[in-house]
Amino acid sequence: MPRSGPARNCRREPLCSPAMTETILPPAAPADDLVATFQIEGWPVRGRIVRLGAAVHEILTRHAYPEAVANLLGEACALAALVGSSLKFDGRLIVQAQGDGPVSFVVVDYDTAGSLRGYCRYDEGRVAAASDGFVRPGAKSLLGDGVFIMTVDPGGDMDRYQGVTAIEGETLALCAEQYFAQSEQTPTRLRLAVGQVDDGEGPTWRAGGLLIQNIAGDATRGDTLDAWVRAQALFETTGEDELIDPLLPTETLLWRLFNEDGVRLFEPKPLTAFCRCSLERITGVLESFSPEERAAMVEDDGRVRVTCEYCSRVYELDGPG
Repeated sequence: MPRSGPARNCRREPLCSPAMTETILPPAAPADDLVATFQIEGWPVRGRIVRLGAAVHEILTRHAYPEAVANLLGEACALAALVGSSLKFDGRLIVQAQGDGPVSFVVVDYDTAGSLRGYCRYDEGRVAAASDGFVRPGAKSLLGDGVFIMTVDPGGDMDRYQGVTAIEGETLALCAEQYFAQSEQTPTRLRLAVGQVDDGEGPTWRAGGLLIQNIAGDATRGDTLDAWVRAQALFETTGEDELIDPLLPTETLLWRLFNEDGVRLFEPKPLTAFCRCSLERITGVLESFSPEERAAMVEDDGRVRVTCEYCSRVYELDGPG
């Protein structure tokens, strides 16, 4: 059983034990672009951690997003990986938010193979105005009044199901915490971080996130409230800079947080930036339009050009003859 005690007795070591970090992470695990489950030894608290490097950089640089918009999309990428990696079946999780603000729509699509894609729709002038005087406007400032939605798509003939909550708070982490409280009645804490790090060859985008959830008490576990309070106290010490630091290994970060009782990191899942667009999909979409609508799409050179909103790839097709 976890040791209970007031939050002020929680302590965090600034450095880790090399011996522990060698055994906590599977030897073949990736060093970056990963999402993994972790367990604090003996605690009724489950957690997941995500670290994104090249994958999120590719997603955020496919479009010329303003910094504030790229940050919002990076948060959504980290959030989708954290939540989507808990799916127990092959399928997809779609995280999206839409509102009446400078960013009208943000969406990230995660599938259980570890693939991520995402994009934002925004008004450049309104984003610039919202950013004036702020270091970086958050979710509420950018999205305005609207809704936060998480959709689970099991694929095949199975129905999708989704949860919807209002956009509240300046981060998508707060939106997601509210979603879990309302839709699943699961006490959940989330921290998301996005930023650029100079690797010597120029700035690159990185993102990271941490999620912890309380496991309800029962006859076997007893009351889990004290352990949840203590876990949150340690969670609060996580720095955003730590979540995106390329020189700070995942296992070291977790050991810093939960070393007093020990923490076990389970086999991570690699993450990649991957778009499912294809010539076949684009052709299928075009065939859904009427002949008159397709004729109106033809450019002066007789070709039809379609740009994927996610990855910006341009498909060129012959116009109707």
